[in-house]
Amino acid sequence: MGLAREVAAYSCRGRLDKPISTDHDRNRSMLMARAANVTQLKPETLHALSAYIREAEAEMDRTLHGSGPFLWSDVSSERARDVLQGHIVAQLWSGQGPVKVPNGLIHDWIGAVFVPRTKVKDAVALVQDYNNHKIIYQPEVIESTLISHRGNNFKIHLRLLKKKAVTVVLDTDHDVRYLSLDPTRWSCRSHTTRIAEVENAGTPDERVLPPDTGHGFLWRLFSYWRFQEKKGGVYIECRAISLTRDVPFGLGWIIEPIVQNLPKESLIHTLEATRQALLR
Repeated sequence: MGLAREVAAYSCRGRLDKPISTDHDRNRSMLMARAANVTQLKPETLHALSAYIREAEAEMDRTLHGSGPFLWSDVSSERARDVLQGHIVAQLWSGQGPVKVPNGLIHDWIGAVFVPRTKVKDAVALVQDYNNHKIIYQPEVIESTLISHRGNNFKIHLRLLKKKAVTVVLDTDHDVRYLSLDPTRWSCRSHTTRIAEVENAGTPDERVLPPDTGHGFLWRLFSYWRFQEKKGGVYIECRAISLTRDVPFGLGWIIEPIVQNLPKESLIHTLEATRQALLR
């Protein structure tokens, strides 16, 4: 679930005070729109993602049931030490870059943070406070709404801001499921059920495009959280697997920084915002 720090578009409570885009942003957006035509998510791209998710989840399920460490940070003693010392450690799950699939890219990042003097029940409760995500995770989350809640299952709506060279606003719906493994360990799986790009967000001309149509900076997002209480605090980890468009030939100068850098920046911001909210 974080991006550029500077957004003058809305107040500290995430409400829009004026249109999101500045004149400079609009000029950049117009340039991008002329250079990169609107695209659509293709069936073969989604099929490749589905296969990737099935394999990733099968691997994660094994560690939930005792086959290997519960926490990714515990796989490496050096990584565990860095996290315990207060660093946010984030890296690609494997390889040196996103996984190329037909007409798209799969970004698979994992990160970990340690929050001292915190109970696991408080960490889980904070992440489940979806109506306040627009406060906890600003500026990336502009609006957040809990649609329904039954037991450990949630349906939520988030309006997200993606800002890097250009500004993109997305309306997203998510299904979220939590699992309590024991009094000290929880896991969570979240996946998007709808992502729609919003043109001219926050203006009278606002228009929500059909799902899977737009510039393709985020087509799907799967997030896998783990929480464990130990050593006087809580370890929080998140593995974020996202699908974006590929980089059209000749347009890497404007598209590549967005689709390559935002997944990592968003993950780090999410973990840091969670830690800061818990420490407050």
